[in-house]
Amino acid sequence: MSPDGIMLSNGPGDPQDVEGASEMINTLLGKVPIFGICLGHQLIGLACGAKTYKLKFGHRGGNHPVLDVRTNKVAITSQNHSYAVDQNSLLDTDLEETHIALNDRTNEGFKHKIHPCFSVQYHPEASPGPEDANYLFDEFIALMEKHKK
Repeated sequence: MSPDGIMLSNGPGDPQDVEGASEMINTLLGKVPIFGICLGHQLIGLACGAKTYKLKFGHRGGNHPVLDVRTNKVAITSQNHSYAVDQNSLLDTDLEETHIALNDRTNEGFKHKIHPCFSVQYHPEASPGPEDANYLFDEFIALMEKHKK
């Protein structure tokens, strides 16, 4: 297989219970662009040295505001998760926070400082906005095209 990019998708459960994910992600980092969503976001965080924790109250619903700190724009997002990436643990990694939840200020996205890799905690494919988060897919396509060259 020679994919243009890797999508690490959502899935249920505690990201710390997914055996072999960190090793697989670290094998792929730098070789192919990676885009993580929800559980995929958490797994990338763990693979890069961040920590995750269980939220007291999970994020559920289709109306959660998320701020893209790079553009200062807010997207209305769909969320369905019980775990989050610890923002403080990002400080000792090569990950840079890109998105935060406006309801509770938790991490909602980051990008890798060196490798073509980024992720978000919410579900951009669910389109609750309805097109608020479509730009993420455009960014991933551009990242794959740039990486091919």
